[in-house]
Amino acid sequence: MYNVSVSPHIRDKSSTTKIMLDVCIALVPALVFAVWHFGINTLVIIVSSVLSCVVSEAAFDLITKKPIMIFDFSAVVTGILLALNMPPSVAWWIPAIGGVFAIIIVKMLFGGIGQNIMNPALGARCFLVISFASRMTDFSVDGVSSATPLASLKAGESINLLDAFLGLHSGCIGEVSCAAILIGAAYLIIKKVISIRIPAAYILSTMLFVFVFSCIKSGVPSLEFMLGQLLTGGLMLGAFFMATDYTTSPITKGGQIIFGILIGFLTAAFRILGSSAEGVSYAIIIGNLVVPLIEKATVPKAFGMKKHEEV
Repeated sequence: MYNVSVSPHIRDKSSTTKIMLDVCIALVPALVFAVWHFGINTLVIIVSSVLSCVVSEAAFDLITKKPIMIFDFSAVVTGILLALNMPPSVAWWIPAIGGVFAIIIVKMLFGGIGQNIMNPALGARCFLVISFASRMTDFSVDGVSSATPLASLKAGESINLLDAFLGLHSGCIGEVSCAAILIGAAYLIIKKVISIRIPAAYILSTMLFVFVFSCIKSGVPSLEFMLGQLLTGGLMLGAFFMATDYTTSPITKGGQIIFGILIGFLTAAFRILGSSAEGVSYAIIIGNLVVPLIEKATVPKAFGMKKHEEV
């Protein structure tokens, strides 16, 4: 007699908790650099965001009489990612509101982990940008205001590429240091938490479409402009830590490539053709909403299946 059971038939030692802890570890370099570079208010933002996400999820589970799931660390990851998308001088209650929105509205009302239709941290960030536009676009530090590198590039100004790579400039607290992000990304790839497919397709397609759109709009862009688009803004953080979210990205290999190209196209379009210098958050969210269609189009045929010939 054969033992018949439902899928999955291939098991892995990974668990949601282990994966989320690996993501937290990978984000440590960006967190440490943010606190060192921007000061103590950054730590306040991080704590406020994480606590808001964890308490919101625990409260929702208690009210709806569901098992408490905060110990899978998914709410912690959402809180950290939301904090890293905050300006360095923002008031503590802004990420607190964002944490409630991310968990309750974007995640739990859709069924909890594995059911949300978009990345909770990015959904909350876009909500905060719409609700508190002036606060979410104020990148001043210690009362000193300066334009972000992307804004400088869009205005036709030059930037220091080494500072852009290291993170010695203004911007959201977790996106400024390309070096810190790449250290964390390398950890995730080595641990096989993420695949390189989505980040590679996203980054390469963004640069391709930035070049194309720049040629159409104002002529052939300079090398400094191209490298500046690569090293600054939310591209690296989004590519390795948010576009690769298991729930809101395709599971098929071909679908992951298509997804990366789509959000790369949107990011370049928002940056070059739009009025804003940035566009990563909106590009990934729109891509998240298209994922079901991408998976439907790229699902592999079952073994042994073939098309019926018309008679």
